[in-house]
Amino acid sequence: MNMLSFLGETPTIALRQAQEECGEDAIVISTKKISTQQNGKSMYEVVVAVEDEQKKKNLQYTKTAITKASENSQPIKTQVYDFKEEILKMQSVLEQVQKSIWNPKSQLYDLTIPPEFASMYNIFEQNEFDQEMTYTIMKKTIKQLPIALKSNPKKVNDFFKLILRRVIPIKHEVPLRKHQRKIIMMVGPTGVGKTTTISKLAARYAYKLGQNYKVGIVTLDSFRVGAIEQLQAYTNIMRLPLEIVKKPEGLSEALLRLKDCNYIFIDTAGSSQYDVDKIELINEYQKRVEELPIEKILVLPANVKHSDLLEIYKNYSRLSIDYLTFTKLDETRSFGNLISFAHKTKKSITYFSIGQNVPDDLIVSDSTYLIDCFMNKQCVRR
Repeated sequence: MNMLSFLGETPTIALRQAQEECGEDAIVISTKKISTQQNGKSMYEVVVAVEDEQKKKNLQYTKTAITKASENSQPIKTQVYDFKEEILKMQSVLEQVQKSIWNPKSQLYDLTIPPEFASMYNIFEQNEFDQEMTYTIMKKTIKQLPIALKSNPKKVNDFFKLILRRVIPIKHEVPLRKHQRKIIMMVGPTGVGKTTTISKLAARYAYKLGQNYKVGIVTLDSFRVGAIEQLQAYTNIMRLPLEIVKKPEGLSEALLRLKDCNYIFIDTAGSSQYDVDKIELINEYQKRVEELPIEKILVLPANVKHSDLLEIYKNYSRLSIDYLTFTKLDETRSFGNLISFAHKTKKSITYFSIGQNVPDDLIVSDSTYLIDCFMNKQCVRR
């Protein structure tokens, strides 16, 4: 601000001079008598403050802008609202576009996957489902699902479940009649849980079915440290007979000693699928009791990829595998490999092992259970 002084014989005259010079925006700071002239008249001083020219211009611009903003406030609000509406419209259009090009892999061989199947197709991919089987199932669903149901996600999911249920081979559990007898040999790679699975099955048939079945266990596993001790601990707790066989010629005698048992489970030594000699050794045991029907179950871990499962099966198939049991379902989030593998080998699934607890962590296989795991991407506990 600039400070200016104006003199007059009276305060009124001094103030008038200030207004004429500075305009009405001048601010009076002080008025005082400063001297007396020789003729006896007094002089008065009026001090005023005025804005400099640039500040006045800025102030005037600001006032003008505020006034205009106030006048246009309603149109501005309307424009913001309209803009939001436009964004929502654009988002809707983008969603439609995304559905039409929802996945760069939506073209599967010669098949274009419709956007209604996008979520299911993603589940198939996340579960590492065999691509050829995915193609077959998608093609069948596109052809068979009525158009009216394609817009209903639940109906689409239910239809896929129906198709999956048809491709999963399941061996339903049928308990023996009173005087029947069954010998079951569990085979498979090292560390898949054959011994623990046998313990669960033994407890199930001996105590959980209400039939008072007599159950016996034979172990051929003299290679793994602690294998015999582990089975002895389980059989002692369950009060079941255990036969330890170290040579092929001893198997027939062990089975003879267990002749009164309804169920006999044979535990075998695990080995790499590439260790053909050890797999052939199991064959040597079988040849000694060829007159007895022995059901061979290949025990496989759920937490390995589809190609590994096929490789294991390829080399163990020399044992004439009858059925499959999957373990470690609690250690994976991908179940498409199990479905694809069982379907390709045409071998039915008997049981699922979902943990280490004996006998609780054992599920009698059914397709609905495996499909639930598949859809939820985790092992479902019942």
